[in-house]
This record gives sequence, C-alpha cells and structure tokens, in this order.
Amino acid sequence: MKHMLIAQSGGPSAAINATVAGVVERCMISDKVDRIYGAINGIKGVINGHYIDLTDILASPEQLDLLCHTPSAALGSCRLKLNNADESQLKEIVDALLARDIGYFVYIGGNDSMDTVDKLSAYISKHNIKDLYVMGAPKTIDNDLPETDHCPGFGSAAKYIAATFTELVKDCEVYDIPAVTIVEIMGRNAGWLTAASALSRENGGSGPQLIYLCERAFDTERFIEDVKSCLSHKNAVVVAVSEGVKNTDGSYLSESKGRGVDVFGHAALSGTAKVLESLVKEKIGCKVRSIELNLMQRCAAHLASANDLSESKMLGMTAADRAINGVSGQMAVVLRKHNDPYRVAYSTADISLVANYEKKVPEEWINEAGNDVTEEMMEYLRPLVRGEVYPATQAGIPIHLNLYTEGK
Repeated sequence: MKHMLIAQSGGPSAAINATVAGVVERCMISDKVDRIYGAINGIKGVINGHYIDLTDILASPEQLDLLCHTPSAALGSCRLKLNNADESQLKEIVDALLARDIGYFVYIGGNDSMDTVDKLSAYISKHNIKDLYVMGAPKTIDNDLPETDHCPGFGSAAKYIAATFTELVKDCEVYDIPAVTIVEIMGRNAGWLTAASALSRENGGSGPQLIYLCERAFDTERFIEDVKSCLSHKNAVVVAVSEGVKNTDGSYLSESKGRGVDVFGHAALSGTAKVLESLVKEKIGCKVRSIELNLMQRCAAHLASANDLSESKMLGMTAADRAINGVSGQMAVVLRKHNDPYRVAYSTADISLVANYEKKVPEEWINEAGNDVTEEMMEYLRPLVRGEVYPATQAGIPIHLNLYTEGK
C-alpha cells in the first residue's frame, strides 16, 4: 500500500480544512492507502520533508468535525512559484514524494496551486513515473477557477460579506447628514465577492446602493455622478467596490499607492476604497469614510455557509477517490444541476483547463450602468450562502483544531 499526502496553498479560507477532512475520510475507508500525511506549508513542506502523520490525529469523527469548522489552513500555506524553465525543482518534488513512498498527492489551492498540479502531473507523465498520482482540489474565496460552478471558501466569504453589509448599512443610516461609506472587497480580477454584497438586500435591507466589479472599466467621473445621484434622495450611501477595479487604460485604481508586486508578479492591491474616499472628499465634500474588510472575508468561520463546508468536504473526497483509483492531472469540480431545489454533482476536470485561467463574472450579470448586479447573479449566489453552522465553543469562544505548533 502507498501513502496519501495532503497539502494546502495560497490564501486560507473558512472551508479549506473541510477539504482536508474529506480527503482523510475517503482514505480511511480505502484498502489502498496506508498512512495519511500532511505537508506543512504547502509545496515547500513537500520539498523540505516537513510532514506530519494525520492518520491517528484525525482518526475520530469528532476531530474531523472540529477540523471542518476550523478556519484558515490547518496545514499551513505558502506562495511558491515553480520555475517554468527548470525541471530540477519538479524532480526534487517527485523524488521527495517517492522517497516517502507517497503514491497519492492532493494539493488544495487556487489558481497558482493548480499551476503546480499541472506542472507536476505533466512531469510525472513525461518521465513515465509509475504509481504516483497527483490531484487538485479547488480553494479560493475569489471564486475564479474555471470548470467548476463555484469554489470552496467562496460561499462562506460571500455570506460574511452579505451579513456584514446588512449590519454596516444599519449603522450608516442612523444619522441625518449626507455621508458616503465605501467598502473595499477582495477580488483582483474577478468581482464575485463584491457582487455578494447585494445579498444584504434579501431581507429588506437597503444597501449597498452602488456595486462596482473589476470586470468593468472604472470611470471616476461616472462614479462621482452615481454617488451624487444617490445622495439626492438618500443621506446614507454605501458603496461596494472590488479591490481590483481598473481605470479605462487597464491600470489598477490602487496602483497609485505604489505597493509593489507579490512573489507571483501580481500587483499588490489594497487601498482602492481610500483612493475613492479622497475623490469623494474632493469632488463632493460630504462626510466620507472607507472600510477595507481585509482578512475577515476569508477567516470568519463563525459565519460559514453549511452548503460551503459540505461541498468542500465532498470535493476533498472526490479528489482523493480519483487519485486512489489511478487518476492524475485533474481537479475535483462541483457541477450545478438545479437552482431550486439546489442540487449539485461532483466530477473532475483536466487540470490544463484550469491552471492559469480565470473565471470572471459574466458581462450579462452586471447591469447596463455598471454599478450593480442583475437578478441572474442573485440566483447564482443565493444557494451558496445557505445553511447555518454551529462551531464548538468553550466559555463562549470557538474551539479550533491545531494540527501542529512548530513555527507558530
């Protein structure tokens, strides 16, 4: 029998650990898997041989359930870009896996993580390496991976955003003077999360009044006119904006902040709301503030979507099942079968169709004015935030599972 290895990469979420639980649960009932290991800090841990044995740690249903309700990445994460031109790094990874008798490897992550799966599986195939199967499991609150209807972590992040806006709008509406509140939401090139702010209107909520996604070029003059129009009939105007909105020339609105780039060469974004705050102050002169939701969008497990956690676990089981049965170079996906009642199925897609591609909000799901979303978007979003979770608590505070403590 061979061993299973699990690793996590990229930005954490409230649901990524449920995917680990799904992989473990599937391996527990397999006669092809001996031990289940976790690599600490993603592919870096694979290279460095920094593993922990999860077989006994997660042997009980209680521990698996606690893991499902633990936010962030319980195995740690990394942002390591593999060298396209040099196979030595891929050889190092494969040698490390084979040296530990790893036969199955499930890598959980987003766009860049799926690129790692693509490169690694291609190397294994090219060099005809036997008995080593690599599968991807999706994870990204940005919801921008193609081939899957939606991504684990997105539903919970969307629920947090919608709930936060319902409360924020109530706070903003208590005063009788004109005021604008601009809320910046994660999303570099895809505006799915920002669109989720519209769900705050579902139970009679009034805002946000304006929603700007990064799929549409952002016109600052049009923005000011939109805000003025809203202020003409309402004192409290709340605006939702993607951090990655771009000017008409394709540059990020926040690039003027000069934050540099990350390890993948992506522009380091944030500060979009602050730029717009200054603009409103200059052009309109009313009271204005900016808010950046920041990391709470991805780690608010207390507001996780039950549907999200359930699907995340099933995608982990799917990825593990395919690997155990000799499938490699694919990513587990969720396929929507029906909206009402909501039904999905689980399958896999070739990793080459996923790696280095982005799924953006369809143009027809953004209104003509470019400052709101359509009913089609709302129909897509509604099932993803449904279902309540009740994390274990002690003395009124959530209890989370720590798989390792070294370096923390």
